[in-house]
Amino acid sequence: MSASKKTAKRTLLVTSATLLSAALTAPVPAFAAPKPTPSASPSVTPPAKMSTVGGERLGQAGTQVNLATGVPVIPKDITARSWIVSDAESGDVLAAHNAHWRLPPASTLKMLFADTVLPKFPRTLKHKVTPAELADVGAGSSMVGIKEKETYTVHDLWLGVFLRSGNDAVHVLSHMNGGIGATVKEMNEHAEELQALDTHVVSPDGYDERGQVSSAYDLTLFARSGLQKKDFREYCSTVSAKFPGETKKNKKGKSARGSFEIQNTNRLLAGDSDISVYQGIAGVKNGNTTNAGATFTGVAERGGKVLLVTVMNPEKNEHNEVYKETARLLDWGFRAAGKVQPVGELVAPKGSEGAGAQPGSTDAADSGSGEAGGGSGDGSGKGDSSASPVAKASSGAGSDGGGMGVALGIAGGVVVLLAGGAFLINRRWPLPELVRRRR
Repeated sequence: MSASKKTAKRTLLVTSATLLSAALTAPVPAFAAPKPTPSASPSVTPPAKMSTVGGERLGQAGTQVNLATGVPVIPKDITARSWIVSDAESGDVLAAHNAHWRLPPASTLKMLFADTVLPKFPRTLKHKVTPAELADVGAGSSMVGIKEKETYTVHDLWLGVFLRSGNDAVHVLSHMNGGIGATVKEMNEHAEELQALDTHVVSPDGYDERGQVSSAYDLTLFARSGLQKKDFREYCSTVSAKFPGETKKNKKGKSARGSFEIQNTNRLLAGDSDISVYQGIAGVKNGNTTNAGATFTGVAERGGKVLLVTVMNPEKNEHNEVYKETARLLDWGFRAAGKVQPVGELVAPKGSEGAGAQPGSTDAADSGSGEAGGGSGDGSGKGDSSASPVAKASSGAGSDGGGMGVALGIAGGVVVLLAGGAFLINRRWPLPELVRRRR
């Protein structure tokens, strides 16, 4: 080979190597950015740039609040990596801390699951569980105790989702909805519709998965949207209920199926040894996994104000810390409401910006917007707009839709809704006397 040819070949090799190195080290274009992947130990530092959905201040790291004369200071003992306090009705964000930090959500993601799937099936629909529907439930998942080859109503399954955070119930409902993949796809589409752009769903139950993230801001959007559904409000505020057990033969050799009581794991709703029931609490959902730590979104009403607080991953490692920090932020919110200038807003879903409450608007259960069975529990699918907002104090059979310990019964026409393309705000959310008596 001639010297000139050797030189040309060497030049070609060097050039190829240089181009390959540049390709491997070049920044990934924004449109091809990989999905975020939560690690076993999420970063203790929020990203320098976060989403500004809802306002520029919400995209800034650290605590955002407009302190002024008469405005109480934020409690000093809040250790959560991310939190947000907002007015559930007006959408005003009263204060926030790393509101758009994308973190693992744990079972608070079930709020999006419920908001997406709950309207699909009437509560009286019966379903026999197959082995395949429980085969893909993650190891160590929270379970309500669903058994293969047993029949449950949709009402039973949703009690399992909301009260016991049952991943088994989520998977059964997901398979009824066309499968895990189809349900995840719908959840991601619904999140985008709600402008919850920090969220990426991988598993419908919130089980730790690589790439599964949300934010305090997005979880609050899910809660606010879900609370517009009558059944969602009922389930998330139910304190305790009866759940169908396994069919067994009794002493006489006859098959019989009993039931067992399940209690809501939301400690601000049910209480615990070191925490009292929060006055005015009415839901929403809690979660806890290795990656996420403890997460919680709660809604409460006092003095005509309805507040939503979301807290993600308190660094203080004490029993029920996520609920204690939520309670402190709720207390601050009720003291600050009407005094503090908001730092942002909870945006409305796509295509509904600017829609306002119209006189005579009714609740979703009474407007034919796909409410799952209404509030009467009679399987008629009709809501009762004349019903008084009264909660029943005792638990009843999980399959008949009545007699549950419900902390939030709301008459038709008194809550915001997403129906017919309108996102209605500035409406009262009265709570039942049962909640008001909890001091």
